[in-house]
Amino acid sequence: MIIKAAVNGLGTVNTNLMSIIEEKKYILRRDYDIEFKFVCIADSSGIALNNHGFNPTEVALRKEDGEKARNFVGYKPDMSMSDALEKIECDLVFEGSPVDHKTGGEALDIVKAALKNGISVVLANKGPVVCAHGELHKLAAENNAQIKYSATVCGGLPVLNIGERDMIAGDIHKIRGVFNGTSNFIFAAMIRGQKFDDALKVAQDVGAAEADPSLDIDGWDTAFKLLIIVNSVLKADISLDDIEVEGISTITPELLREEYEAGHTVKLVATAQNGVYTVKPTVLAREGFLGSCDGWEMGVEIHSDIYGISYHKLYEKEPIPTAASMMRDAVNIFS
Repeated sequence: MIIKAAVNGLGTVNTNLMSIIEEKKYILRRDYDIEFKFVCIADSSGIALNNHGFNPTEVALRKEDGEKARNFVGYKPDMSMSDALEKIECDLVFEGSPVDHKTGGEALDIVKAALKNGISVVLANKGPVVCAHGELHKLAAENNAQIKYSATVCGGLPVLNIGERDMIAGDIHKIRGVFNGTSNFIFAAMIRGQKFDDALKVAQDVGAAEADPSLDIDGWDTAFKLLIIVNSVLKADISLDDIEVEGISTITPELLREEYEAGHTVKLVATAQNGVYTVKPTVLAREGFLGSCDGWEMGVEIHSDIYGISYHKLYEKEPIPTAASMMRDAVNIFS
């Protein structure tokens, strides 16, 4: 089966996605009877179309060299992605543009346009799901399309898959996690004596921090993930206004070292319990599960009636696991 795909956003996640799909193409064909053809690529410079398919390796290398979609054969200067989805044969949109959590931005318009045309969507961009979770699922159902976004929550850690697929008939009464690797890394770096701003710059340099790093340090990236989890897994139907959010900017190296010497640690913890949703720096035992999530690690604990308490952890310094999660979602849609 050939899946014709459009890629919106050519940052580190989507370019890694294209490279992974190229690297794994023989396994995808052999084990899942799936082959991806990238017929549309788009970034901030515009859109390029190629019915024969863009070479994923070439796209990734040229983007690494600073080229943009406008430099590719098939560039359409006056076309939007929504327009392109009306004109080309397309089965799937990979959405990985920068997050606009306030309105969903152009990405939300693109996702709606795709679903209305019966085109399935895989997102790494949290914005559309944060702003319009229920509406997007309704559009998908009405138009025989699917929408998946496991990459929006802790990258390669399959939190949504575990909660939605694997805990059948379970009553999940508590979810708690360390969902933001950037804030976690900053805390660890500060204990080692690194300054806050220097640690943040390292996170940006490796592509782990959001394009707007305030989303990480003010707690909003964690809040987005908590919102997506509780709406998808717990069917809570809440908004960001229902989450109490506190960031990490007031945490000092002195506090971190004091807690460390006492056998404790401080983590930015997201909690959903008894209809109360919070994101805040929390003192934890260093030997505990969440307390042991150091550096680039993220973790979640899920408490349920019949499945017990499960603990899941991921080390993710670079965006490759997030990109791999997008591939996973796409395969689950079409296999």
